[in-house]
Amino acid sequence: MILTIIFLNFAVYMDNRLFFEDAIGLLARLIATPSVSRDETAAADIIESYMRDCRLSPKREKNNVWAVCDNFRDDRPTLLLNAHIDTVKPVASWTKDPFHPEIIDGKLYGLGSNDCGGGLVTLLQVYRMLKDHDDLSYNLIYLASAEEEVSGKDGISRVLPLLPRIDVAIVGEPTGMQPAVAEKGLMVLDVVSHGKSGHAARNEGVNALYGMIDDLCWIRDYRFPKVSDLLGPVKMTATVIHAGTQHNVIPDRCEVTVDVRVNELYTNEEVFEIVKSHLNSDVHAHSFRLNSSHIDMDHPIVKKCVSMGMTPFGSPTLSDQALMSFQSLKLGPGQSARSHSADEYIELVEMQQALEQYLEIISDM
Repeated sequence: MILTIIFLNFAVYMDNRLFFEDAIGLLARLIATPSVSRDETAAADIIESYMRDCRLSPKREKNNVWAVCDNFRDDRPTLLLNAHIDTVKPVASWTKDPFHPEIIDGKLYGLGSNDCGGGLVTLLQVYRMLKDHDDLSYNLIYLASAEEEVSGKDGISRVLPLLPRIDVAIVGEPTGMQPAVAEKGLMVLDVVSHGKSGHAARNEGVNALYGMIDDLCWIRDYRFPKVSDLLGPVKMTATVIHAGTQHNVIPDRCEVTVDVRVNELYTNEEVFEIVKSHLNSDVHAHSFRLNSSHIDMDHPIVKKCVSMGMTPFGSPTLSDQALMSFQSLKLGPGQSARSHSADEYIELVEMQQALEQYLEIISDM
């Protein structure tokens, strides 16, 4: 009996090991294939071809590639496994070739390895391993989405209407395999004050820069009253300013860009109305589409994570969760601090542990 258990455990280990090695190989191919946002076609081709070779019956819209489990049942809720295939542009301070995958001391270096290639390929292996299990509590959908880094309209927002109804999602962003149960939304505002031009040497005109001063002070000093236990306060920051044409002309227009990170206690529209009501300048929002997100702490996925010793937290960084109308959490291998940085890497042991933890979470809910 003991020998039988040992043999079965060894067989499971070897089975997982093969999927893990597959994940590493696929990630290396993706690193070697530039996939900056809005230019992900070649990377999407690789993922689609790989999924087809694995007989996963992939579907594609633009550069979004997905698969729905064959044993989909209407009487089960649906779990989306999602990560993105695009990357930011490599920064100038890379000391390695960002498109040359290289393993050194157990770390796989390359652009997109950490954000979020590790989660992308690991979740795909989890989907492969679990998609045919009839005893799961959830239907499974795997989605490799495009344009996440720029929140593009040809990314996840384009493909979600084509999928079956989704109840909850795991987003494979790098979180150190700790569940990010809430995420701040993003709203970008254009604030414009108007004046009247005149000669700077004479007491003429109305200076639009001076008209902006009070509004900038309010933007700097205002504190939104609702403070989240997970995400803290709404954060509002003036980041760009443009005014004037030359030194001797009173500027008749001053434009300020404001970055607003919204917690889950407000909608973007609510924050916009508060800002607009307090400023003398004109205020225009680029969009309201990138909302804050959260998942109930008593959701089975969160409870399972906690039972495994994981610690829920709130994330200040934006992901495709902002475009999901259903509950979701971020949970993936790697560390957020490595994202968008030179000499980006992911540790192979992080991917291996993530594979095991994902399997335990989804299988036991």
